[in-house]
Amino acid sequence: MAKPKKKKTFDYGLLLVVIVLVLIGLYILHSTSAYNGQNKFQDEFYYLKKQFFATTLGLACMYAMANIDYHIWQRFSVPAYILSLILSLAVLFIGDEYNGSKRWLSFGPLSFQPSEFAKLAVILFLASMIVKQGKKIKQMKTLLFIMLLILPIVGLVGASNLSTAIIILGIGVVLVFVASPMYAQFIWIGVSGIAFLTVFLATASYRLERLAIWRNPENYEKGYQTLQGLYAIGSGGLFGRGSGESIQKLGFVPEAQNDMIFSIVCEEWGLIGAGFLIILFLILIWRFFVVAVNAKDLFGSLIATGAMAHMMIQVILNIAVVTNTIPNTGITLPFVSYGGTSVLFLLTEIGLVLNISNMIE
Repeated sequence: MAKPKKKKTFDYGLLLVVIVLVLIGLYILHSTSAYNGQNKFQDEFYYLKKQFFATTLGLACMYAMANIDYHIWQRFSVPAYILSLILSLAVLFIGDEYNGSKRWLSFGPLSFQPSEFAKLAVILFLASMIVKQGKKIKQMKTLLFIMLLILPIVGLVGASNLSTAIIILGIGVVLVFVASPMYAQFIWIGVSGIAFLTVFLATASYRLERLAIWRNPENYEKGYQTLQGLYAIGSGGLFGRGSGESIQKLGFVPEAQNDMIFSIVCEEWGLIGAGFLIILFLILIWRFFVVAVNAKDLFGSLIATGAMAHMMIQVILNIAVVTNTIPNTGITLPFVSYGGTSVLFLLTEIGLVLNISNMIE
């Protein structure tokens, strides 16, 4: 008698933690952005409404991706990567500049950051390329070839957005590390990566200036945001001032709803609340890991691993920047910081992982 097939199902644990993060993120964003919204646009809900629209669109994309067989995206991985290169190149020439950074492309009333699309495109592209290489992935020249393939997008994105370039490079390293059993080779890749970053940083004076500001923020005018963020963290204590009671968001931390939003979380929620948020991210990363380990095939496993690396690196970078552990790189906190393009593609990415979990028997 044939054994009954196991029922395929979504990873409801992953879905639940995503929904919780989305709801908490919207709540924190409103609390943090209400002052700026009222002052700049006479609407305390200005940022929340835009984020809610992007989140709704993202949830729709997540649902669609969760119900489309992920194998179909393998054939579109190369075109998606080429499109990301074209869009990133377009940013350099016709991109819109906000707060001194040229990262956006506008199409009528809508604008988006191509660098966010590039993260997803790179995950699909690398997963597809590694699968095609098969056993050749054990060879050093194959690993270097795969890493070289993503250097163009790293360079184009890094010209205006160093933090996202680091994330893309990190995703690449994690994927080839997971795919290759020859771990000793990564010593040379690590050395090469450090050399590349050193040259990259040295080619622009403002990048070197960031290192100086990081070491002594009190000596530089541009260190003001970092110092105010640290004041916010320190004033929160163990339990925080209370939800909505932040002082630093009232113009002291510039654009508090963006990169420095975690400092406001620490001020209002304290160490306990900030720790709870970090635990939610850890659970999300763990669910990605579970899907990656149990995926039906290598392509699905690599996609889930890429999503895990993306989330992990971005959360670590944001919190490290806010606490001045590393130089300021201008990276958002997933689902919490204001950024419609970010939440849209994050939810799309999660939809992919949900579909992979649905194929597990």
